[in-house]
Amino acid sequence: MYAILDIESTGGKYNEEGITEIAIHRYDGHQVVDKFICLINPEREIQPFVVKLTGISNKMLRSAPKFHEVAKRIVEITEGAVLVAHNAQFDYRILRTEFRRLGYDFQRKTLCTVDLSKQLIPEAESHSLGKLARSLGIPMSDRHRANGDALATLKLFKMLLDKDSDKKIITDVIREETHGELSPNQLDMVVDLPSETGVYYMHDKDGEIIFLGKTKNIKKRVNQHFTNVGKLARKLQKETKKVTYQTTGSELIAILKAYVEQKKNRPRYNHVSKKKLFTHTIDFNQNGTEHIILEVEKNRSLEDKKMAFNGTQSAKNFINKVSQEFELCPSSLGTENECLHQSNELRASSCNEKVLSAFEKYSIQDKNIALTDQGRETGERSFILIKNGRLQGFGYVELNHQINNIPILESIMTPIWSDENTTFIVETYLRKNNRLKKIPLTS
Repeated sequence: MYAILDIESTGGKYNEEGITEIAIHRYDGHQVVDKFICLINPEREIQPFVVKLTGISNKMLRSAPKFHEVAKRIVEITEGAVLVAHNAQFDYRILRTEFRRLGYDFQRKTLCTVDLSKQLIPEAESHSLGKLARSLGIPMSDRHRANGDALATLKLFKMLLDKDSDKKIITDVIREETHGELSPNQLDMVVDLPSETGVYYMHDKDGEIIFLGKTKNIKKRVNQHFTNVGKLARKLQKETKKVTYQTTGSELIAILKAYVEQKKNRPRYNHVSKKKLFTHTIDFNQNGTEHIILEVEKNRSLEDKKMAFNGTQSAKNFINKVSQEFELCPSSLGTENECLHQSNELRASSCNEKVLSAFEKYSIQDKNIALTDQGRETGERSFILIKNGRLQGFGYVELNHQINNIPILESIMTPIWSDENTTFIVETYLRKNNRLKKIPLTS
């Protein structure tokens, strides 16, 4: 559990400042479950430069509650949560100072989004909240007001959680939370899980990820782990002390996240093969003829004008599918020596054009496109960025103008390394699903 925090203060000498406004959003890693936003009478003068910066004046705060009147609410909304703030050291110090004046020792664990963004977005020109939000396409309103800055910090933190493919943030927090072995009933872990698409993580008593998987229904899949019989199921039932998750909205993003994070984290009970995920390719050969001919070959390498498949039958099924969809000439399938269409050059040209159209539809080679799908919540869309035919990363957008510009998408996205397996995953999904929308991109 996290408490996203922002504080506006009076300014002044170190440890003599007072709080003028506070905003706290209690966030369970997926949605805001409680929030507290309040002006506070600091019982001291606000520095003129602060009034100019925030727009909060002494007159505005005369009828506002004093800190001791809201202290209990702050304790309650942050109980059992990690404080998250942009420059957390400042906000935490100011908050502790106010509590100390009341004779109360307020202590919470903290995470700083400045430090996290330096680790996860090192290429950013600036890590100040305003400039970072602008470069990442995070909409901001009420800058230098507690709730405006807290909402921007929340959106930034969500993005950092997505970018944290090593899961250092969540693992460290869980390790801090547990302080030893937990033994809750497995079904209790399932109760709060969503029936949504995403990636789930099963942690041991030390917070380490021992298994991660992707699914279209997180609650159902984890429940199966806890009720199945078998060697793996018994190990997971015995050792799992906590289950966390990230919804993705898009099934393809869940598949890619699981593939990349399994290779990075190498959880104890995930089988991570070093082999290619595909065994065969369809080659687009001419073999000295006028026609491009589709041929299935046993191959573990992807080159120009090749598409990958796991098994001969899968490749043959695809050829049959595009043969009907694009009305391919039997000569293109290697089953006829003579073209059945018009004569000579026009025959070959027309047939070849259909073969290349099939390749164009189901391949990502040499393309600059965004594959868009549903997001994690209403009003949001997910995207997968393909640049020069290679997978770059994924992310989420709310504004239409963001989706067709490569530099904007690159600043927002969570990077994913590209290899022949990720190309195979994306192209396989495109062959089986029509729901993804392809948007051509300009640099």
